Amino acid sequence: MTGSATRSRRWAGLGVLSIGVLLVVMDMTVLNVALPAISADLRPSSVELLWMVDSYALVLAGLLVTVSALGDRWGRKRMLLTGFAVFGVASAAMLAADSPGAVIAVRAVLGVGGAMIMPSTLSMIRHLFTDPAERTTALGVWTAMAAAGGALGPVAGGLLLQNLTWQTVFLVNVPVMAAAVVAGLFLLPESRNPAPGRWDALGTVLSITGTVALVHAIKHLAKSGLTDPGALAATALAALALGWFTVRCLRRPDPLLDIRLLRGGALAAGVVAALSTSIAMVAMLLLMAQWLQLVQGHSPLETGVRLLPAAVAALIGSLLAPALSRRVGPRVVLAGGLTVTATGFLVPSLAPGPLDYGPVAAALLLMGLGEGALAIASALIMSSTPSARAGNAAAIEETSYELGGALGVAVLGSVAAAVYRTNLGYTGPSAAAAHESLGGALAVAAELGSTGVWLAQHARAAFTDSLALTCAAGAALMLLGALTVWLLTPRDLNLTTPAP
Repeated sequence: MTGSATRSRRWAGLGVLSIGVLLVVMDMTVLNVALPAISADLRPSSVELLWMVDSYALVLAGLLVTVSALGDRWGRKRMLLTGFAVFGVASAAMLAADSPGAVIAVRAVLGVGGAMIMPSTLSMIRHLFTDPAERTTALGVWTAMAAAGGALGPVAGGLLLQNLTWQTVFLVNVPVMAAAVVAGLFLLPESRNPAPGRWDALGTVLSITGTVALVHAIKHLAKSGLTDPGALAATALAALALGWFTVRCLRRPDPLLDIRLLRGGALAAGVVAALSTSIAMVAMLLLMAQWLQLVQGHSPLETGVRLLPAAVAALIGSLLAPALSRRVGPRVVLAGGLTVTATGFLVPSLAPGPLDYGPVAAALLLMGLGEGALAIASALIMSSTPSARAGNAAAIEETSYELGGALGVAVLGSVAAAVYRTNLGYTGPSAAAAHESLGGALAVAAELGSTGVWLAQHARAAFTDSLALTCAAGAALMLLGALTVWLLTPRDLNLTTPAP
């Protein structure tokens, strides 16, 4: 259909889909700003603090394959609107969360809603925009809205934290999700796979079990090393479940997840770009939010404003990437974007003298600008997949993002924590609490009088050093991702060619 009314309706539908990704990303970034307030109120342990961050991404990643397959059968519009409702209700439930366990539980339910929303938005874009060039532009808008969510989360959270309790930062989701449900009922068409095949119950169990076990294993292995028997058991379970799931999907004519899609170089390149960027960016933004508040002494609102350069640059880059791709090719834009992001990571590591906000702002600008190339990663994934497999492609992409975020917090966060503990070297009263986190060290310092002044200064310096070194590790990861994407992406790829 090519009429102007139809065209207007599908772009209005894209607006509804963009609201979904906007709020899901906001919910991740708003937690970065709210964590100090949550910690001061609920006094979670370091493990509980990590689970507050990880539970959302862990549940979301674990359910993506299953929910995408259900959406292909039940209806992608129906799945999306149900996800909006679950997300809104869970956000309202945060008002009643009065313990670390309650926060973790509500975050997990938000992950269920996010798992319903994210792949549905991508697969519906694949269905709404049949013209490849128009679809690439739509995916650029989708990526730009994700960047806008990254910008609005810290600022909205900071504004609310200035005068209200930390629970209220989640309430912004409620009215927006209610409006999205109403608009989606009228603007979005239903779509589903006309021949989805048999439901694979065993495959469902294997995918959820394997993903959850994998993230649990990496999180605990990074913290405790090979001496943690629980982490080793989780590693073995993840290898068994995911290996069995892969073999099962390859052997079935109607797999729950068509892993054979990854044989295409373009789709694999998009997945590598999404995974590597998510690992590095989520960890860095979490560490930088803590550095701005606990080292530089900024309020939550001031912290949100100072994180804006990354999100604004990503917003601009996402909108420019499709047009630039048509000029120089998607291979150059995507690999080049990852390289620009890597350059941004290097800035804090190479900055002379004590680290201040100037180099961090420059780093955020470069990181965000390069992140805008992920619009092309989404286009590679969705445009190289037939419409009937849109749910599978969306599940693969979103699993890359969400699993990457959890891995980033687990691996790069643990690297930062290890460097911090090594550099701190404090052996006085409450040394264990001081070595747990910078927040713990500052709390101990407040009780020690003159000795506490030295501890606070030393702890802030140790955290700053850990941030710089972790940025260098993020740069190495991004450069490796750029090289891999360059090798995987077909030289003559054209995003305006329809998928077979």
